[in-house]
Amino acid sequence: MKKLFSSEMVCPGHPDKLCDKIADSILDDYLSHDKDSRVAIEVSVSYKRVFIMGEVSSRWVSDIENIARNVICDIGYDNDIFGFNGNNVDIIIDINKQSSDISNCVNKDDIGAGDQGIIYGYACDETDYYLPLGYVIASKLASRLEEVRRDNIIPYLRVDGKMQVTVEYDDDKVVRVDTVILSVQHDEIDMGLLRKDIEREVIRKVIPDDMLVNTKLYINPSGRFVIGGPVGDTGLTGRKIVVDTYGGFAKHGGGAFSGKDYTKVDRSAAYYARYVCKNLVAAGVASKLELQVSYAIGISKPISINIDAFGTNKVSYGKIMDIIDELFDFSPRNMIEELDLKNIKYSGLSNYGHFMHEDYSMERLDKVDEIREYLV
Repeated sequence: MKKLFSSEMVCPGHPDKLCDKIADSILDDYLSHDKDSRVAIEVSVSYKRVFIMGEVSSRWVSDIENIARNVICDIGYDNDIFGFNGNNVDIIIDINKQSSDISNCVNKDDIGAGDQGIIYGYACDETDYYLPLGYVIASKLASRLEEVRRDNIIPYLRVDGKMQVTVEYDDDKVVRVDTVILSVQHDEIDMGLLRKDIEREVIRKVIPDDMLVNTKLYINPSGRFVIGGPVGDTGLTGRKIVVDTYGGFAKHGGGAFSGKDYTKVDRSAAYYARYVCKNLVAAGVASKLELQVSYAIGISKPISINIDAFGTNKVSYGKIMDIIDELFDFSPRNMIEELDLKNIKYSGLSNYGHFMHEDYSMERLDKVDEIREYLV
């Protein structure tokens, strides 16, 4: 059966991603000075203000305003011509301490979950990243677009942008890329030139020719896109949760990642569930695997773990669950220690999806050989 599936990605200058980057950069600053910091930061931006809110308990006093301004300018909003300038935009900070009711759960020896939650992990053998092809292509288009902007390969590009990729499948096998939609902010420029440059320098640099068969290309389909970033649309942390994970191929529990420290299972368990699924798929247990794990606030042991291999499993579900029980531990303390979550740079995950960064711990394939011993 033939079918089409679409995934999207957004650029670092997209207002929502700008908020995610600010939140994770503030988190990194706290953790770099105090590994036991408890941080839950939310950021929103409008055309003339940045709002930074949340709860923090730490021995470190972070220069939050300066961090936010540096992030905004580094992303590219550093000139009044954009209508939003990190050097002079108003920044409002409203941060309280972490609730004692929550800290009592996460500061004990046997760390409990900081909240109830439903979390999903996913992996498939469709690409070397163990992620779906359309999602990988969308991520790479965003990365390439940022590269050509920063390196002045296309000198008239501005910071905001988004892309969507539709892949055609036949019996779950990739056939071709059916459609690419790419919208990018720009200076006043001829649309014909922009579309020609984007196709040559971005799309055809990322997508192999054999995948571009009768592919429909929509480059800035609305036409002019000069007004962008927070001037064109407000931004908010955690509003791109599907972009952050699997591009719609897997379910999502609803919890966002950015701005949250490692005691928040929304983040730590999502990373660990990805780690488990990736190792199981790489070991040949299934061609694709989705895992759900749920928690109760204050309780370290998961309430439930459920798996779905979509009919691609090579062994029984019971066998897969036995392997998970033997080799993996979803308690918050173990997830933090096993993935070294006190020591990673979370701002490095803010763009291009949280599972497209192969040098991070949740992407390791260090349990494959152990898993295969259970399959003999």
